Amino acid sequence: MTDLAGKRALVTGGGSGAGAALALAFAGAGAEVVISGRRAEALAATAARHPAIRCVQADVTDETSVKAMFAEAGPCDIVVANAGAAESAPLGRTTLEQWNAMLAVNLTGTFLTFREGLAQLPGWGRLIAVASTAGLKGYAYVAPYAAAKHGVVGLCRSLALELAKKPVTVNALCPGFLDTEMTDRSVANIVEKTGMTAEAARATLAATNPQKRLIQPAEVAAAALWLCGPGSEGITGQALAIAGGEV
Repeated sequence: MTDLAGKRALVTGGGSGAGAALALAFAGAGAEVVISGRRAEALAATAARHPAIRCVQADVTDETSVKAMFAEAGPCDIVVANAGAAESAPLGRTTLEQWNAMLAVNLTGTFLTFREGLAQLPGWGRLIAVASTAGLKGYAYVAPYAAAKHGVVGLCRSLALELAKKPVTVNALCPGFLDTEMTDRSVANIVEKTGMTAEAARATLAATNPQKRLIQPAEVAAAALWLCGPGSEGITGQALAIAGGEV
């Protein structure tokens, strides 16, 4: 069991999905947890599930907002850049606005979170990005998202080398399709565009995993806890696929 008593963890996008699972796992391991996001109601609902969790409303695409987020959170030993979004469309019908939006939340948001998080690290630290298998391979119709997640993996690898002589590790967690609200939206999009049933659409996504299932948010949280526990000191600059063998 990882003991995080005396540590403070910040999780962006902590109001739902993997972010909520990460927050609850860190709190369960004894850490003080700060979750952030744009949706105050979702943040409050997650914070209500454990007394060690508090919330800060913030937008990771905005530099001023990220600075304010850390100022309110206080020094954080563990920083998880989890906030993200996905949209699907053929590249030929993808607007510049859509492209920029995907890079802003998925890549620039990680950069801003890591940069500010690093600046206030008290010493020992863990910087973790929740990327995706889309950061390790391509998927059709999500080129901007995949490009952003590839960028996140590159960011983690480069920053890990910069910090190699310090007690700070930097890693990316790369889950396949998760059983979360984001995947629910992907299912709805498939249904709308193909006429497929929701059950069939979900099965299509699950089929990308050789285990023929969606990854559970708790599996991402378990991997994050491992990266924060004893014996993880040499694990840095890695992109860890949580995808049933897909990658």
